Amino acid sequence: MDARTPAVLVLPGPVTRDEVAGLCADVRSLLEAGPPPVVVCDVGGLGPPGLAAVDLLARLQLTARRAGGRIRLRDPDPALHALLNLVGLAFEVEREPEEREPPLGVQEAVEPGDPAR
Repeated sequence: MDARTPAVLVLPGPVTRDEVAGLCADVRSLLEAGPPPVVVCDVGGLGPPGLAAVDLLARLQLTARRAGGRIRLRDPDPALHALLNLVGLAFEVEREPEEREPPLGVQEAVEPGDPAR
């Protein structure tokens, strides 16, 4: 891993309340190891979305922010992404284009006869 490749933390599912403190410590130590200030959390195996997953991710994000970094989600279930948005928690998702920018390679179609702008 080079200085530009974020560390990856795979979150097993389901996570018990007793495991949360250890995962927060893992995020803290990964961020203290050096740049970049991002830890990618692979949530693909986290299990069905619910409040326990929301609580875990909120605590991991808080821990990362206190350590001067942030977390990015990899492979979130669409229902988990929707639940996070519903409760007002915004997370960066890996390989997701920003809403205000079109994905690379997308061009606006021009119909014959359209006036030039």
